[in-house]
Amino acid sequence: MNTLLSTEDVCLSFKGKRVLDHLSFSVTRGECFGFLGPSGAGKTTTIKLLTRQLAKDSGRIHLFGRPIEHATNADYERIGILSDTSALYERMSIEDNLRFYAKIRGVTGNNIPTLLERMGLADSRKTLVKNCSKGMRQRAALLAALVHGPELLFLDEPTSGLDPAARAEVHKMLRELKDAGATVFLTTHDMAEAEDLCDRIGILNEGRLIADDAPQALKLRHARNEVVMRLASGRVVRTTKDAAGAPLVAEALASGECLSVHSVEPNLEEVFLEMAGREF
Repeated sequence: MNTLLSTEDVCLSFKGKRVLDHLSFSVTRGECFGFLGPSGAGKTTTIKLLTRQLAKDSGRIHLFGRPIEHATNADYERIGILSDTSALYERMSIEDNLRFYAKIRGVTGNNIPTLLERMGLADSRKTLVKNCSKGMRQRAALLAALVHGPELLFLDEPTSGLDPAARAEVHKMLRELKDAGATVFLTTHDMAEAEDLCDRIGILNEGRLIADDAPQALKLRHARNEVVMRLASGRVVRTTKDAAGAPLVAEALASGECLSVHSVEPNLEEVFLEMAGREF
């Protein structure tokens, strides 16, 4: 596998409080890696470390195959960032902001009309940012992160404040970027979003990584040993998901009375609550 980004035993403290505690994970090229956890778990801090806005106390971080301390300006030109501190200029229009970011990134900006259209901002392109709604600002900030066609995207809550239609469009765009070879590091509180977009998920709790696996694997690992069948009579039958429960399942299927049968799996939020005992 081609590892694009990795941390090994990374620690960071603020004012004597340990914020990240021996954090280790890796992200491969072309992967969408979801970084989940409750508020205050250290997700945004991790992004700031990975983008060299903060410096670690100890451990190792590699970016594009080299220690992050040796990352060059050219390396950072390959990165796009959407975070809670992403800056748009209030007195400039949405389009002028994008053209400004294209200029400082050294690209033509020929893709800006297409990007505006994709995000439903074409008709609002001349609107000053100070007059934009939260959702419009979020979409414009995302486009500013994409305008130079980055290889690696750090997205901190990219669909926060968006309506369902805009959220679906963002998801579609991210899938297309990933299919084209981009790598995405995503933080989100939306568990459905994480399950829909992410190839692999890391769960952070109190600065420690307590899980790292594919969404389905995480759910299966925490699935209950239970099968639920709904019969034509309206009765719901529950049995165990093993040899002991097999005769009851076989009988229901053979009778033709079984309308549905499924195993009981938790969703991602339930997995987190089981592992950490904290809500998002």
